[in-house]
Amino acid sequence: MGSFFDLIARRESCRNYLDKKVEQEKIEKCIEAARLAPSACNSQPWSFVAVCSDEVVPKVAKCLQEMGMNKFTDKCPAFIVIVEEKAELIARIGGKIMDQKYAPIDIGLATAQLCLQATEEGLGTCIIGWFNELKLKKLLDITPQKRIRLVIAIGYSADETLREKKRKEIGEIVSYK
Repeated sequence: MGSFFDLIARRESCRNYLDKKVEQEKIEKCIEAARLAPSACNSQPWSFVAVCSDEVVPKVAKCLQEMGMNKFTDKCPAFIVIVEEKAELIARIGGKIMDQKYAPIDIGLATAQLCLQATEEGLGTCIIGWFNELKLKKLLDITPQKRIRLVIAIGYSADETLREKKRKEIGEIVSYK
């Protein structure tokens, strides 16, 4: 097991951030890693909104906190909002024929690569799926017909030790035929 497994082991959901700005170059590297992710029919059904300004970051945090959720985002210095774009026609047709929705799979792959690159850059991330989409769209000038799929909290972790990963045993999740 080489450095890729070390990287995977270091990536965890961060909910405690230092009061330290994230450099734009690091945000751009993370988005570049997401941009290079595999995509069905090379459709690339995504766009990214990097939220780093002192004025907008706290407003995004409040959009993630309804019903008492995600209070930790008040201390997060930046966010990357992942927007689902319309997939290429060939991917939409293939999805209909195969009864598959490829765009969410593609967005998941892009998100994973973004978060792994953030880890490589010394940053912590938390993938957030709980948010007020209407408020977030209005705040970020995202058109009503588009969907925000995920928000990535990103910054420098205040925690120095990693938590133990609790996962199912390999025998519980794989079979060989």
